[in-house]
Amino acid sequence: MPNPFYAAFLLAFEAQKVIQLRLVRIAWCGAEAQAEMVSMVGEKVVAAMEAANTLMAGGTHGEVVARYRELVADNTRRLMG
Repeated sequence: MPNPFYAAFLLAFEAQKVIQLRLVRIAWCGAEAQAEMVSMVGEKVVAAMEAANTLMAGGTHGEVVARYRELVADNTRRLMG
């Protein structure tokens, strides 16, 4: 596992790509934009609950960051497809 600060830096960097892809999709408007906005909010709620559960169960911040990076990578693949 990478250094926690490095992993957090990578997460911030990788998240920028998802933000860019989502903004483009939203800018085109229509049903896809609406679905993306709804999905975006729901994903954030679920991810926050998952992070809280991980920490309450004795997990580390590094585990939370690693999971968020997985979710960001999944979104990048989905949005680029």
